[in-house]
Amino acid sequence: MNKRVIGTILVIIVAVVWYLFRPERLIIDSKVNEDFPSVQNDKNEIKPQILLKGTFYAVAHPAKGTATVYKLSDGKRILRFTNFEVSNGPDVVVYLSSVIDANDNELVKNSKIISLGSIKGNVGDQNYELPSDIDFNIYKSVVIWCKRFGVNFAVAPLTSS
Repeated sequence: MNKRVIGTILVIIVAVVWYLFRPERLIIDSKVNEDFPSVQNDKNEIKPQILLKGTFYAVAHPAKGTATVYKLSDGKRILRFTNFEVSNGPDVVVYLSSVIDANDNELVKNSKIISLGSIKGNVGDQNYELPSDIDFNIYKSVVIWCKRFGVNFAVAPLTSS
């Protein structure tokens, strides 16, 4: 083969590997800072009710922050991360898991999960609207999961407050 063909093949391989691993995400944070959703009546803001709360801890990557499930006065429930930080990565999502202490990959893979979608940012306060039919007698933890590699980044076991 000539040098041009080999060079083209190497460029393609590097591009594919870069896309799969996204190494820049290990050093570049994706910051978000969402306000807490407010519900107001005619006179003033109504305080939300805390249903569940948990503290994130590291599984495969360093993590910190709090996960809190709130019931708003309009009946909606949200999951809010505060003072949240975790390593960034490719295809990171937020799951609710049926395992209270989902501290390894296999426990998450073998649990019942509900996906709340892609993580909004690996640093900062953020909100996730919860489906109205979630049974928190079944779903007991919040998991930060890398779908691309099947890795549990962090978990927050949820308990009644």
